[in-house]
Order: sequence, then C-alpha cells, then structure tokens
Amino acid sequence: MIILAVDFGDARTGLACCDRSELLASPAGVISETDFEVCIQKTAEAAREHRAEQIVVGYPKNMNGTIGERAEKCALFAEKLRTLAGIETVLWDERCTTVSAHRYLNQTNTRGKKRKAVVDAVAATIILESYLAYRKNTAI
Repeated sequence: MIILAVDFGDARTGLACCDRSELLASPAGVISETDFEVCIQKTAEAAREHRAEQIVVGYPKNMNGTIGERAEKCALFAEKLRTLAGIETVLWDERCTTVSAHRYLNQTNTRGKKRKAVVDAVAATIILESYLAYRKNTAI
C-alpha cells in the first residue's frame, strides 16, 4: 500500500511516501504554506499525485503523553484532510522526530537554507519509517 506521511507545521509541512511494498520510505517534498485550509488542500493534492491509499499525520504528543495545543491542531488537520482526500488518515506519535531529523542532517553536514528546506521532509520520513515498522511488526 502506498502511504503518505505528513509532518504538519505552521509554515512548512513535510511529506514522505513509501513504495507499494512498504519497504522504502522517501522524502516527498515540503509544502510551504501558512494558511491552514490551503495547506490541507495542497496535502490532499499531494496524496492524489502519489496515489496514496493511506495518510499518516504526525501527532506531537507532549513528552509525558498528554495532548497539547499542537497535537490538537494536528488532529484537526488530519480530520479535515481525511474528509478532503477521501482516504483513511491516521495519527501517529511523532515525539522527537524533528530532533532526530536535525541529528541526521548534522551527520550529513546539511546546513543553512538547504537544511531549512529539507528538515520537515526528513521528519516526515522518520514518521513514516516508524509507522511502517509498526505495520510490519503487528502484521496489519
């Protein structure tokens, strides 16, 4: 199944997609958009372009497991995206993915404008890799 992962942000939203066999997760770009509704539309368009059969939206719980304002906004984003795209959309715990993305980019010495342009797509890829590992280990 082709799955699109989304790392929603107020200014930039990262996307990642996997192959049909769910073995390889790859960055699929960044949507630079500050308008919430327009970002949802652009994300739904990306899902159609990639022929996604499912969407996974990062759900940034607080470190203690509670749900904060950011997670609530991501849940609303996922709900509206599900309605617009018309495909299954799930929330996936994304605690520390942006921190991990910055670590990966440090290891590849990606700096400055280039880093800012890709960090959200890398975070989306980490979200997707985590979700794919879960699917594989639970035989969904």
